[in-house]
Parts: sequence; C-alpha cells; structure tokens
Amino acid sequence: MRNVTLARETTETTIALTLNPDGTGKVSVETGIPFFDHMLTGMAKHGGFDLTCRAKGDLGVDCHHTIEDVGIVIGDAVKQAIGDGRGIRRFAHAIIPMDESLAQVALDCGGRGYLVYTGMFGNKTLGNIPSDLFEHFFYSLCMHAGITAHITFSGRNDHHQCEAAFKAFGIALGDAMAKSGKSKSIPSTKGTF
Repeated sequence: MRNVTLARETTETTIALTLNPDGTGKVSVETGIPFFDHMLTGMAKHGGFDLTCRAKGDLGVDCHHTIEDVGIVIGDAVKQAIGDGRGIRRFAHAIIPMDESLAQVALDCGGRGYLVYTGMFGNKTLGNIPSDLFEHFFYSLCMHAGITAHITFSGRNDHHQCEAAFKAFGIALGDAMAKSGKSKSIPSTKGTF
C-alpha cells in the first residue's frame, strides 16, 4: 500500500491530508474555500486517486497561505507515495476539453521539480481566489513532489479553463504515479531519481 497520511501545522494553516494513488477516486476536501475544494475534487476524482484534505487557514487575511500550503502537503504526499519510483509509469499527459476551453498537461514524476505554466485568465479573481494563486498552487505542489509539469490552457470562460487544467493535471498525475505492470525497476537510465 502506498497510502500516505500527513499533517502540517504552521501559525497560518493546519492541514491533515491522506493520499492513496492506488485508490478509486474517493474524495473529501474541506479547505474553507469552496471553489478550491471544487478544483481539488475534480483533480483527484478524474485522476482516480483517493484524497482526503482538511485545511484551516487564516482566511481572514486571505486565501494565499491555505492554497499554497495545501499544494505543499499534496506535493509532500505525492513524493512519499512515489518513494524511489520503482515500478511507476513516471511520465504521463492528458488533454482535456471543457466546452470552449482546452487544457494540456504533461508530467514527469522523476524527482526534479519544475513548472511551465502557460495560460491566462480573463479576470483577476476566480471564485474569490486571486487568479495568480492557481499557478502558485501548482508550483508549490510540483516543487515539493519533485514533478516537472507543463500546464497549458486556453479558452474564454475562466471557470472552464481552470477546471480543465485541474482535471488534466489529476489525470496525468494518476497515470504517472500508477504502477506500470511492465517492470519493477526504477524508470530512469541513471538507476535512481
């Protein structure tokens, strides 16, 4: 079992999270930020991994710390679940349309954190969240997980663009973390991540 349970507590946030990459898409998320909960739910559900997340943050200040720290904890959980990478697929991609919007995500779970994020929202906020925080969420997750991610999205409706990006990321992440069934070796020519 690669089921991971983590907790993180700072002066700004308290987060309890469970991630099971071998799950079936069972999701229960409560961050106090409804639109963010909706995005995380779509990410895990379509990615086919189980995710439970309870976060309490200093939302009286704003939602930055909560969103950033949830990204950090999900990233730490992914890194722990992958371990040395033995037997995982490692690389995956997904292209997801949502009405007029299209999101494309390509991932490498090979131990090096990097993010290329291409896309712009038309509004400064989305579900009361500053739109630049979505890039910061993915950055925090990728740096802590050791994932290289290329995320590209376009469209006219901000909600559709954001949701397509989260779903595409989830599908690619679920596929990249999955056991390949072909080999039990570490998927690297170096022999290690």
